[in-house]
Amino acid sequence: MLSEKLLGKLNEQITHEFYSAHYYLAMAAYFTKEDLDGFANFFLVQAEEERFHAMKFFNFINDQGQEAIITGFKDPKRDFKSAEEIFTLALEHEKLVSSLINDLMALAQEEKHYPSISFLQWFIDEQVEEEANMNKLLSKVQRVGEKGHGILMLDRELSERSFTPDAE
Repeated sequence: MLSEKLLGKLNEQITHEFYSAHYYLAMAAYFTKEDLDGFANFFLVQAEEERFHAMKFFNFINDQGQEAIITGFKDPKRDFKSAEEIFTLALEHEKLVSSLINDLMALAQEEKHYPSISFLQWFIDEQVEEEANMNKLLSKVQRVGEKGHGILMLDRELSERSFTPDAE
């Protein structure tokens, strides 16, 4: 059985994951407006991943025989100025999510709730990948700049991204 404190934090994470999806949708909207459809695709796929993450938390809570609680969140930022700004913000956001997951893991370990520890390990590993991907893309954007062939080549590369959820 999940403690009230751990249950509350897991439910908060559902909200954070859904917020992440909306944040990435706002980034996709910016790139669509800028006619960079590959970049838009990257963030649309990222939004799908975040919704998938939210549902993993939702299902875990329900599988523990407790109630997943869905709450609202603030509007995401939407007044972006450049690809570099977006990837900088996306990297910062992934670092925030990593810290939230790490805090959840610490609480689960403190409470010796082994099902949560096992469940959260997947997210710990996922966040290492998420931060690495955002950092790599930020570096690429900084390297090629915002104009010219480099950004168009990167746009084409990002258009090939797709999302296939892990088998549960």
